[in-house]
Amino acid sequence: MIELSRLRALDALAKFGSVNAAAVALHCTPSAISQQLAKLERETATVLAEKDGRGLRLTDAGRLLAASAVAILDQVEQATAALAAHQQTVTGRVTIASFATGCRALLPSALAALHEQHPQLATSLIETNPYEAMAALARGAVDVAVLDDWPEVGLHLPDGMSCVDLGFDTVDLIVADSHRLAARQSVSLEEARGERWIASPPGTICHDWLVRVLPGITADYLVGEFETQMTLIAAELGVALIPRLARRSLLAGVRAIEVTPMPTRRVMVAWRTSSAARPAVSATVEALKNAWVSAARPVPAKP
Repeated sequence: MIELSRLRALDALAKFGSVNAAAVALHCTPSAISQQLAKLERETATVLAEKDGRGLRLTDAGRLLAASAVAILDQVEQATAALAAHQQTVTGRVTIASFATGCRALLPSALAALHEQHPQLATSLIETNPYEAMAALARGAVDVAVLDDWPEVGLHLPDGMSCVDLGFDTVDLIVADSHRLAARQSVSLEEARGERWIASPPGTICHDWLVRVLPGITADYLVGEFETQMTLIAAELGVALIPRLARRSLLAGVRAIEVTPMPTRRVMVAWRTSSAARPAVSATVEALKNAWVSAARPVPAKP
């Protein structure tokens, strides 16, 4: 009989592409992964992986078994979630991936509530962009992902994932007090097109959104932290579009101007559908919903 631990090693090698990466994902040593694969080959009397330079490459038989392993491990997760739901005990560990603003504005409250209400639950948090968070969720590296999405970008959740919207976050144009637009109550994006721009780095969803709504612009300053962006704005180095969830207050020397039409991003929580019945996952989603409600600036979720 094939042991699940060996299937997990094969699945991790197929997903991550190397023994070292598979070992990191499964929190073990590379030699442990190699041993599990060797035992699996003896059990199945089949060559599942072969040397490829310094690494290993799955054979056709290995890829076939790895595809079956995905379905088997998914069924095991569903069974584990169903059993946990039957016991109605929030235990184990839940790992959350979130974009930076969510980490700062939502996760402190959500994690504190989980620790208080479910002391038997261990929690972990990873800050990452939505693209990487979805990939980590799909491969089982995290249990819950807090994502932001813009209508002009349109995240596509892979099959096997479920999600719920937390709400919509409004974006304002942030300028220095001395800026020519500082006295305005509202401004269109086209009016600000010719400004010197401060933006999130390429590869982030906020940067992808900016170059879609203002095609052709090039940002002079690429900064990941919105608070750092505001320090550059206060120094009269440029302007930026900053979501309200990302700023509980404005730094001295800058002001916010409403943009018309008003840009908004959707904030949501996603999880693997197979783990939906797991109490730790449902408790985490509920804690994030409550954290959103208590956040000061976001716009409430649309029906």
